[in-house]
Amino acid sequence: MVVTGITIAYGQPEKYSSSIYPVGKLKPTDSVTNLKVGDHAPDFTLPSVSGEKITLSQYAGKYNVVISFVPAAWTPVCSDQWPGYNISKELFEKNNAILLGITVDNIPTLYSWTNQMTNPNEKIWFPVLSDFYPHGAVASKYGVLRSEGVSERALFVINKKGIITYIDIHDINKRPFLEDLARALEEVNKQ
Repeated sequence: MVVTGITIAYGQPEKYSSSIYPVGKLKPTDSVTNLKVGDHAPDFTLPSVSGEKITLSQYAGKYNVVISFVPAAWTPVCSDQWPGYNISKELFEKNNAILLGITVDNIPTLYSWTNQMTNPNEKIWFPVLSDFYPHGAVASKYGVLRSEGVSERALFVINKKGIITYIDIHDINKRPFLEDLARALEEVNKQ
């Protein structure tokens, strides 16, 4: 699979693109995580858009996990980042990894957003989780809750033993390069 850092619209419906709220340029990062590579990933349980509760530890021993925190639904970079992961499912499967998408938005907002993210005959393949109540509790556990109440744009790769192997607290204004995540996933399989 060839991955590139080019920002593209992933063939999203026009209605979706015209509904994105322009946020302007934000402070690149606003929080500092105490977590580091080699730490045990804090466990959590969150509700998903599909209606089930997802617990991080349910994947222990079975899958590597990528947690993608994004700041907010219906904003430009977030609305580009997750559709990119949606068309890159093969990358995650190849590395025996599951992706968990997390925002501090509520379930109805996430339902609406993710349903508009793809064409009518497509669906988001990964669980989308709401960290809405208690507000940002999981983002706070991971040290990525910004002072304005949204999460950083952050990626955590966690191996099958529950150990953090990669952290990217990314500039909130930019989409992380998929190549970097691909390399991190290849590395986790070598450990």
